[in-house]
Amino acid sequence: MDNFPIFLEIKNKPVLVIGGGDIAYRKIKLLIKSKPNIKVVAQNVCEEILDLKEKYSIDILKKEFHLDDIEFPIIIIAATNNKLLNKQIAKEGLRKKIPVNVVDQPALCTFTMGSIVERGSLVISISSSGKAPVLVRQLREKIEKLIPDSYKDLVDLAGSLRDKVKKLIKIDNKRRIFWEKFFDIENINLILKNNKTLNKKFNSLIDSMKNKTGEVYLVGAGPGERDLLTIRALHLMQKCDVCIYDNLVSDEVIELVRRDADMIFAGKKRDQHTFSQEKINDYLVKYAKKGKKVLRLKGGDPFIFGRGGEEIASLMSHKINFQVVPGISAANGVAAYAGIPLTHRDYAQSCLFLTGHFKDGKIDFDWPKLISNKQTVVIYMGLLSLPDFIKELLRHGQKKTMPIAVIESGTTNAQKVVQGNIENILSKVQRSKIKSPALIIIGEVVKLRSQLKWFK
Repeated sequence: MDNFPIFLEIKNKPVLVIGGGDIAYRKIKLLIKSKPNIKVVAQNVCEEILDLKEKYSIDILKKEFHLDDIEFPIIIIAATNNKLLNKQIAKEGLRKKIPVNVVDQPALCTFTMGSIVERGSLVISISSSGKAPVLVRQLREKIEKLIPDSYKDLVDLAGSLRDKVKKLIKIDNKRRIFWEKFFDIENINLILKNNKTLNKKFNSLIDSMKNKTGEVYLVGAGPGERDLLTIRALHLMQKCDVCIYDNLVSDEVIELVRRDADMIFAGKKRDQHTFSQEKINDYLVKYAKKGKKVLRLKGGDPFIFGRGGEEIASLMSHKINFQVVPGISAANGVAAYAGIPLTHRDYAQSCLFLTGHFKDGKIDFDWPKLISNKQTVVIYMGLLSLPDFIKELLRHGQKKTMPIAVIESGTTNAQKVVQGNIENILSKVQRSKIKSPALIIIGEVVKLRSQLKWFK
């Protein structure tokens, strides 16, 4: 983030605009919406600014600008065509610690105004730090279409109810939950279409806050790439009070969790458990009983080697409400990004999912069932167990030439794929220094990667 976004309160405060042309006019038109005391200093002032003078009581000084004209405004807008003068203004503003915006000269600015979408008190500002103004304009056009003008009334209505809600709901996180429900799209549409239903809806929402028990969201975070999250997952990630997340959840996905949520790392690695499963279950119940919205964020899908079933059983035994949001599992997500179809009518008509982690530490499969030319085997969390897997597969009749791929950090920009066969894959993995998290795919379908690989 090149610039830190901030909104200034400038109502009834002095603002200095230097310049009297079209550029200054555009800035003044934007400023007057916030009702500051505007002073314009310029030798020549365009008709449009003069027209604004009477309506908005703008103070205009028709004179050549001098640095002495900078007293102590809250902000300065330099809108002149004189680059040397603009530079002097920026320097003086910095000396006096006054924020300065120099139009079309971002290097001289200590603040920029962005591209604004405005619905009364609701203001959205978009900036690219001057790097992509056309993109900013396109984004603004999209947002303008998304937000109806009636949102101005909605914001004013919410403002009028704030004190009443604060008196009726004493607990902070309960108030936040109330407003989340208030602003659900169905409620918004109902309120905006028929204000007569407001009291009934308001009272219903207040009553719903009397339930002291919270809720748990078991959410699949997908294989790593944040764009592969479901819309539902993202929605709940933005609503939680507490987030308990695993080691396999990528940093990019973690960044999307509500900023002021309490973050609890419960990551599991082989032989290194931050929390036991029992302790995680206890945390989910404890925070939910405090009335919190608890996000249990898991890499991949909650029900594919994610122990989601164990956590749900615990929640049900304590009568805790919960939701489950499926995620793209590592098997299909990583395989797709590696260019390896898990099934193919010429190579594989079935697919087995296995885990390299076991409760008692032993690998114990019905090995003969894993040996088939028309089958794909996918091993989750099996990098450290790979030598044992290969040993057992060979011992039970797997051919040495069976194709195999090991994929590290699949779907992300750090993705690394090592391809070989049962006989040589261990030496290739060692040379490539593959690390966890890694997914292993065994089967004839791996040969198709040479034709189908697409992600770089």
